[in-house]
Amino acid sequence: MISRKELAKMTDHTNIRPTATAEDIKQLCHEATKYGFNTAVVNPTYVPLAVRLLKNTAVKVCTTIGFPLGVTLPEVKAYETKTLAEVGAKEFDMVINISALKSKDYATVKRDIESVVDIKHSHTDSVVKVIIETGFMTDEEKVVACSLSKEAGADFVKTSTGLLVGKATVEDIRLMRKTVGPNMGVKASAGVRTLKQALAMIEAGANRIGTSTGVQIIEEIPE
Repeated sequence: MISRKELAKMTDHTNIRPTATAEDIKQLCHEATKYGFNTAVVNPTYVPLAVRLLKNTAVKVCTTIGFPLGVTLPEVKAYETKTLAEVGAKEFDMVINISALKSKDYATVKRDIESVVDIKHSHTDSVVKVIIETGFMTDEEKVVACSLSKEAGADFVKTSTGLLVGKATVEDIRLMRKTVGPNMGVKASAGVRTLKQALAMIEAGANRIGTSTGVQIIEEIPE
């Protein structure tokens, strides 16, 4: 059985609800510190607060880019990423340009991802995850999205925003892992709410779990 510490280090503890309050984010950061989660994931408006609350802890601040539709210009995503990195965010979950992918405009999709990945030139400890929004994609499109993300230099591919359609599935995680190979990250996000579900995603090839129920999942593991 995986230990609490091991699973916590694979977990992005998340509150990206549009109705999240400052008190909700304070609670999220408290829980992230208490349980040793890898990151606390917040929307951009709460990055300064999360950075302040998590200062001098091992928990990193993760935030969203181009969220949740992914259809802003690459230059806008680049500015958003650069600004939030300067504030103190370390990980960036960006939404792929879903419309461009559906249009088979793969050059735009790749350039869009690269605009965010470019932050790594000046912030070398940053991590970029590309949300491919699997609920909108055919299997062929999922493969293309993962391949373009890898070519663009992203660190992870991620299943979903959790705000639109679909949930992470074992089948999608297997397909994503097969496409990107053993060295790139795969994040399962949306609908992972129990320890059983988290372990199934890890078994399928995920090495990061995004969930708003991280505390409940961790507490299912005996101390």
